[in-house]
Amino acid sequence: MKNKKFKKNVYLAFSSDIIYKSHEKIFEKASKIGNLTIGLLTDNAIIQYKSLPHLNYEEREKKLLKYKKYIFKIIPQNELDYSENLKKLKPDYVLHGDDWKKGVQKKTREKIIKLLKKWSGKLIEFPYDYNFPKNEIKKFNKKIGTNPENRRSKIKRLLNCNNIIRLIETHTPITGLIGENIFYAKNDTYREFNGFWSSSLTDSLVRGKPDNQSVDYSTRINNLSEILEVTTKPMIFDGDNGGNTIHIPYMIRNLERNGVSGIIIEDKIGIKKNSLFKKQKKSSQDSIKAFCNKLKIACESRISKDFLIIARIESLVLEKSMNDAIKRAIEYVKAGSDLIYLSSKKNNPSQMIEFSKKFQKTKYFRSLACSPSTYSKTNEKILEKYKYKIVIYANHLFRSAYPAMTDTAYSILKNRRAYETEKKLITIKDVIRFF
Repeated sequence: MKNKKFKKNVYLAFSSDIIYKSHEKIFEKASKIGNLTIGLLTDNAIIQYKSLPHLNYEEREKKLLKYKKYIFKIIPQNELDYSENLKKLKPDYVLHGDDWKKGVQKKTREKIIKLLKKWSGKLIEFPYDYNFPKNEIKKFNKKIGTNPENRRSKIKRLLNCNNIIRLIETHTPITGLIGENIFYAKNDTYREFNGFWSSSLTDSLVRGKPDNQSVDYSTRINNLSEILEVTTKPMIFDGDNGGNTIHIPYMIRNLERNGVSGIIIEDKIGIKKNSLFKKQKKSSQDSIKAFCNKLKIACESRISKDFLIIARIESLVLEKSMNDAIKRAIEYVKAGSDLIYLSSKKNNPSQMIEFSKKFQKTKYFRSLACSPSTYSKTNEKILEKYKYKIVIYANHLFRSAYPAMTDTAYSILKNRRAYETEKKLITIKDVIRFF
């Protein structure tokens, strides 16, 4: 990128995975106005208003360098808020499409206009091109978004961002598509599920079997392959206790090959009994030494460091002491665990908070993961405050589907027709839009 003779400076924030002809036209127009600086949004900035891009910062920067004849320089923009970069550069012009006058970026736009007035800068808005080739976008998302290597790295990339990572349980491709497409956007707030949780509980129940590892890992991995085939978000796999240690390497490599981002392994042994059961007398916890060995085997089996090994501690579920949980957390981190998942059956987050406070005082602290199934009143803000980085809604799509299907079936039997159920059902038209 060569220095130019322009006295004027132009700033354009950019976040897209793919560069269209309309983008190139804007780069060209901007380069005729002044020296064009691209503020390339980091992952952290992008997830404040939309999904994590398929490509990381370096990959997106490399794409922009193909247009260096128009671009004076590329710098990172670390927040959705432009203030940091604008105050440094004091550009004469800021460019943007006119689509941000409403929605999540509205306040960002208003702030930019105020800031530009301080040095007589101007905002230039181009008419937003709503005619992006949809087939091209679909093809790109399928090629890049479902690529195992790109998908596998996403949870690790999200861990480096400021936001909490929110996972939703998916047990079929259709539940995966729900988790893929649903989002909440109001004013300057945007929230979505950042990825999926492959739950052994719901994988068992959807097959009419108990949650005691009756469904083997091969069946579960085949199922998640179908989910990953039609979605682009990352997934973490519920590995129960990991099974026989000699089989762990094969399972890890199989998950990696499919593009899964990590596995959670719990420190129980024997026939599985779900942690949500009140009575756990027949459940046993592995010794620290044996479980650490299992974690080491899992860590050594992975090919990519993007694949996360997460240790799940069952001490509190088994009514052991908090000190036992802390001791195990320290040893599991030493054995190579990337995060620690703590189980609790309490209907409040007191144990989760106490554990985090004590664990943070050690030099072995790692980010935490949890599933607030029993303490569902607890807001994510509380969990985030105490360093719970990954929050898993572990069984909610299955639990919502079952009563709805039961009600529908009963209504048809009662009324001898389906008309009464229609007002509660999604239309066929809305179902088709997923595909």
